[in-house]
Amino acid sequence: MRFFSLRQTSRAVLLSMAGLTLTLSANAATVEPEAAQASASATQNSVNRLTPANSTDGIIALVNESAILKSELVNAIEQTQARAKAAGEPVANSAQLQSEVLNALILRELQLTMAKRSGVSADEAEINQRLAQIAQAEGLNSISALQQRLDAAQPGSYANLRAQLIEEASIQALQQRQITRRVRISEQDIDAFLASPEAKRLNQSEYQTIHVRVPYIDDYSRLSTAQREEALKVAQTLRTRLLEPNVNVAEAVAASQGSYPIPLQGGDMGFHKAASLPTELSSKITKLDVGTVSEPLLTPEGIDIIKLADKKASNTMLVPQWHTRHILVKVDDLQTDALAEQKINDLYEQLRGGADFASLASTYSDDPGSAGRGGDLDWVSEEDMVGPFEATMKNTAVGDYSAPFKTQFGWHILKVEGQREQDISEQYRRNMARQALYQRLAPQAQEDWLQELRAGAYIQILG
Repeated sequence: MRFFSLRQTSRAVLLSMAGLTLTLSANAATVEPEAAQASASATQNSVNRLTPANSTDGIIALVNESAILKSELVNAIEQTQARAKAAGEPVANSAQLQSEVLNALILRELQLTMAKRSGVSADEAEINQRLAQIAQAEGLNSISALQQRLDAAQPGSYANLRAQLIEEASIQALQQRQITRRVRISEQDIDAFLASPEAKRLNQSEYQTIHVRVPYIDDYSRLSTAQREEALKVAQTLRTRLLEPNVNVAEAVAASQGSYPIPLQGGDMGFHKAASLPTELSSKITKLDVGTVSEPLLTPEGIDIIKLADKKASNTMLVPQWHTRHILVKVDDLQTDALAEQKINDLYEQLRGGADFASLASTYSDDPGSAGRGGDLDWVSEEDMVGPFEATMKNTAVGDYSAPFKTQFGWHILKVEGQREQDISEQYRRNMARQALYQRLAPQAQEDWLQELRAGAYIQILG
């Protein structure tokens, strides 16, 4: 059982609905813009409590050349309440909620307008992948089945869902572009981070942990002294049992449960790299010796006991690489797919006749980055290339060349010059350090950008 994810707040649900969630690689940080907070009090008195029963559609706010309708606000409030309820934190339809939702809609409208003006658009493959995930979560085996179910319940629902996903993806792409411009990380910054204690999380060792939580009977702030002492007593008993060598974890948990009214949570969590461990626990886990158990760790949700059951030390990270050349014949407005296929087949026949691969690539390849080097792509790792290219590369013997195949870029022939196992530990550590620094700096950069975006806009709230 995994139970150390941070609990979503209703405010996070609200801002996620408004397209203000910032995606940062492995983790996501939700930022509440100060601009939205600052204008919330000013807007609060301007917005009467809107419900489906008393709403007469009309304009509630002007945002540059766009308008936000009362019906849009009512719908957004209902969605926010539904998501907050699903997260276990129901919120009432108050003037404050309406003000916050309206401000989130304003920021969403500003971002959508900027995305369109900047030419930022959603990736079609990404949208289809998201729809496929939704279909799978609903127990359906295809996007078309999802469309049929949604439209059967309410005509146009599928189109609305797709449009919403496209808008959200466009906003995320815009945010990523804007924030990347504002976050500058130098090689010296990375060196300093790698020299810090926090960088220990980036090591390649794997840790097998036994992690058990004694949940509180009530919210920690409402616990009596006796209830806190009872939870701590159970945690201490569990810690003592887990200190035994070759302990049966299930039996130790069951024996420690006693008359405690809330079931203990957790167990053997398996092996994890330090970088994938929860941030708040990794520094403690990496300091444990194999077989030792942490002191009881008080958290807002309960008391944690962690035992380091085993550790796999590793100072290297070996990945397979292929030294690859290729010839590309593009498919574009000037060259149809049929013509490109004919050209690549002609080149393939020349190779079969003994022609030199590098010479053909230099003369005929449409890839400007590699043609001048005889099609040389240097050493290529997994996931460096698009799927069809990688699959063909892996299935081509060293010294041999492939049959013509097609990717989104056109028609290819590739040749594998060599294969090796490469240690990328240092590269991995520097990439992870850069990512950690980005996650630290990006929330403030996003907040600053949203403030600038709102400050430069014309916004009028209508009563």
